[in-house]
Amino acid sequence: MSFVLKRIGTFIWMLWVATTLNFIIPRMMPGNPAEALYGKFQGKLSPTALKAMEIQFGINTGVPLWKQYLQYLWNMAHLNFGISYNFYPTKVSTIIGHALPYTIGLVGISLVISFTVGTVLGIYGAWKRNGAVDSVQSSVLLFFQSIPAFWLGLVMLFYLGFIKGWFPYSHAYSSGLTPSFTWKFISNLLWHATLPGLALILTGVGGWMLGMRNMMVQTLGDDYITFAEAKGAPQRTLMLRYAARNAILPNFTGFGQALAAVVAGSVLVETIFSYPGIGYTLQQGIVAEDYPLIQGIFLIIAAVTLLANMIVDLLYARLDPRVGTGGDQA
Repeated sequence: MSFVLKRIGTFIWMLWVATTLNFIIPRMMPGNPAEALYGKFQGKLSPTALKAMEIQFGINTGVPLWKQYLQYLWNMAHLNFGISYNFYPTKVSTIIGHALPYTIGLVGISLVISFTVGTVLGIYGAWKRNGAVDSVQSSVLLFFQSIPAFWLGLVMLFYLGFIKGWFPYSHAYSSGLTPSFTWKFISNLLWHATLPGLALILTGVGGWMLGMRNMMVQTLGDDYITFAEAKGAPQRTLMLRYAARNAILPNFTGFGQALAAVVAGSVLVETIFSYPGIGYTLQQGIVAEDYPLIQGIFLIIAAVTLLANMIVDLLYARLDPRVGTGGDQA
């Protein structure tokens, strides 16, 4: 229980730090979002319009900083990130809520697939190490791992999209379709996600495979594996229950950290395919200098990253009780 309470306390503390930094940093910069938007009109608007925009965007220049901070914490607690002026008058929370499912669906599912496939291949490769299959799969997967996901996406986009015309090369679904839980829409959604998903999966499998294989090889050399083998334990039990269960712990930690990054999306891959996820939305916000949108996305990313790391710590302690009992004294 002490271990759990410490992790929860760390999560709350770090979330407060991230939220406070998200409040302070923009206010240390010269100007404000309203002035940036006002400047784009190059003197075509009156100063009264600037004041109206500051009120609309919640910029209270005459209010003490500590009152602004308290109001900011209240707004964040209610997921009120303000209004995006790139997509004016849409709320930032609405934009994030629209983009997040696409990123979770694309990057999240791609991560789960690459982790699962890479882990299974790593287990098999370590068990049959130095064999023909192990040598081939290691070479091929590590080759794909060395290729940036966005570059592989560009190659597939050009050849399979433009040249062959087998796959669409932009957006999450075809124009004219209305999002719904129907096979027609879901199949179209999967069709559009195939190329960016493949780019993420192919460039990610190699890392999981290599990490699992190395840990399996090390674990297979431990004394308890030799002892279990001498007692006549079945090969399947040795591979999965004894070796793989212990070797997967570092991979599991890496998976938790990668899962936290899912919310951030893959900016370059989503941008290449014009896929309307968080990464593509963040890129649009940066180009348009949409500070409320950028702030809102960064805060969501920080919160989810901290939450995912806390959950991984708790699950790791469940898988390896030594972490929860003696890990804090180490």
